[in-house]
Amino acid sequence: MRLARGLAALAAVFCLAAAADPRDRLADPAQEARARALFEQIRCVVCQNESIDDSEADLARDLRQTVRAQVAAGRSNAEIRRFLVQRYGEFILLRPRFSAANAVAWLAPFVIVTAGVAVLLARTRRPAPPGEAPAPEAALTPEEESRLARLRDG
Repeated sequence: MRLARGLAALAAVFCLAAAADPRDRLADPAQEARARALFEQIRCVVCQNESIDDSEADLARDLRQTVRAQVAAGRSNAEIRRFLVQRYGEFILLRPRFSAANAVAWLAPFVIVTAGVAVLLARTRRPAPPGEAPAPEAALTPEEESRLARLRDG
């Protein structure tokens, strides 16, 4: 069983490695490794839930070429991410930086639900206004009392 899992994992690694076009790779292995690490941090804007490393979309291929070109040009990882954010917005990063806008986007649903629960509780537990006694329940009419008696006696 372990051997089968190991072979399956090895086959998956070879398939992923074969998926990348060798002509696109950088000549320097260190630069290629750096570019591959960046690929895992950048979102494919077509697939939206995959990194450009995992995506087969044409735009992901173009983004991989752009990242490789910038790595080859000697730009730092921060400069490359900043370039992509300027071009595509924060959405391009799989793990966006913390900012006030991100905090609002993440916290707004919790605030809205909490406010809704508070309003619901306030409406259901509303006390009588000061100086007013709660309204007494209305007494049954003679017709309702006779019907109730018939139902009770069965």
